[in-house]
Amino acid sequence: MSPPQAPAPLFLLNARLIDPGSGREMRGGLVTLDGVIAEFGESVRQGDAPEGARIIDCAGDVVAPGLIDMQAFVGEPGAEHRETIASATLAAAAGGVTTIVSTAATAPPVDDPAVVDFVLRRARDTGRVRVAPMAALTRGREGREIAELGLLQQAGAVAFCDGARSVRSALVMRRALTYARDFDALVIHFAEDPDLSVGVMNEGEFAHRLGLSGAPREAEAIMLDRDLRLVALTGARYHSAIVTTTLSLDALRRAKDEGLAVTCGTSINHLTLNENDIGDYRTFLKLRPPLRHEDERKALVGALGEGLIDVIVSDHDPQDVETKRLPFAEAEYGAIGLETMLAAGLRLVHSGDVTLTRLLEAMTSRPAEILGLPQGRLQKGAPADIIRFDPDAPFVVDPATLHSRSKNTPFDGALLQGVVRTTVVGGAVVYEE
Repeated sequence: MSPPQAPAPLFLLNARLIDPGSGREMRGGLVTLDGVIAEFGESVRQGDAPEGARIIDCAGDVVAPGLIDMQAFVGEPGAEHRETIASATLAAAAGGVTTIVSTAATAPPVDDPAVVDFVLRRARDTGRVRVAPMAALTRGREGREIAELGLLQQAGAVAFCDGARSVRSALVMRRALTYARDFDALVIHFAEDPDLSVGVMNEGEFAHRLGLSGAPREAEAIMLDRDLRLVALTGARYHSAIVTTTLSLDALRRAKDEGLAVTCGTSINHLTLNENDIGDYRTFLKLRPPLRHEDERKALVGALGEGLIDVIVSDHDPQDVETKRLPFAEAEYGAIGLETMLAAGLRLVHSGDVTLTRLLEAMTSRPAEILGLPQGRLQKGAPADIIRFDPDAPFVVDPATLHSRSKNTPFDGALLQGVVRTTVVGGAVVYEE
């Protein structure tokens, strides 16, 4: 078999270039060559393009690093009816996501090096964008016995998380953090006390009006506070997967002020939606953690703007019709989000709550820094994972046109702004509008 040919040189001209990591913004062009960024800035001219190069006039659109989504379910192995790596990466490319960090919540779970290898091979053979697998923190994601973190890391796992399951035992969590510290591995944890969080939506007046059981915000804060104390005890690197309350934000601010190696994320859903959007029992908005009160949402947006919240994730969790078209209390948790994460995030930019550079930083350079990935920046020699998008172009979200195998979008029928025109991975165009 002959080796694959390198993509032709690519010239993106007449662009608004934004490098979120450095905060630089300029007008000009960008050149990719042999899979990396060869040049960018005002000096790039069409006349410099060699024979055979592809030239794209961006007509003033934004050109930025491709998005890195730190939490997405890709379906394989075991849930191909909900999603496949092929369909998930197509949806990602259409949404400007060039790297997916896949969750370990598969069947079997990603708790064995062979499963890590399977995900990487499937992504290589069928994927359009990069897939970086997370592995399980505990065997079987059961929270009782630590997984072989060292072997899983050698196999290609970029972080360790049990998905939307908290490790109940403080002793097991301490051992996992200590073990991970010795490998300089990143522990990502879903902080929620499972004994306290038994409701199906946020606890409060709105839940009472709907006649639904509520989960208190303290369920998140109690578990996160325990984790942060264990991080102080062990010195491990820790990332809170999704924070949704002011109680959690206060705890994280104290931990960061103390110099602990902690970071956190939140989902695009919790930044742009609140519990009132559930309306008349809309199951596509049944999420875990639940959508919170509007005051909590505003606090999250403020924390994102100041940098307390490090990253934004899609929390892409496809569910099929049989598990979502049910009474609210019986429906499964989860929503798709890969394809709409950027456009939904631009709501915050258009409202003046967050700058475009800060939004992109939380979706590109910051997750790259936390995970130790070379992507997520506009720099010479960096991987040519690039997106071109028009931040002002409007569109109505139609689930039928989304590329995910499942259609459970919380933005069904919403008017959003921000259309991805071109997605480039390793210098190759993998999606065009």
